[in-house]
Amino acid sequence: MTEPLRHPADPDPTRSSKATAVFALGFAAVLTGPFVGGIIPATIALLLAREVRADLHAAGGYLLGTSRYERGVRMAWSGIVLAIAVVVLAVVRGLYLWAQTGSIDFDSTVN
Repeated sequence: MTEPLRHPADPDPTRSSKATAVFALGFAAVLTGPFVGGIIPATIALLLAREVRADLHAAGGYLLGTSRYERGVRMAWSGIVLAIAVVVLAVVRGLYLWAQTGSIDFDSTVN
């Protein structure tokens, strides 16, 4: 097989630094998600991912980083889910503890 020749004026494919930033922020969101702090890097990653998607589409194949972008978005959503799960568990645990405190025990002779 022969490889198609590129035009000399075509730019070299380069890696998108924004896609790498989305990946790093998504990774930080997964790491800090159980501490509820994962919402902040996840939100920034999702906002930046919007720009990355537009840049990758506009570059016409000369900008690399689609897989990093996609993995970063998945990790950002995972960080948000982890943070929500921790909040729900904390509320359930708090309600459980609240329900056990302050109860009044009456004598067995009281109806």
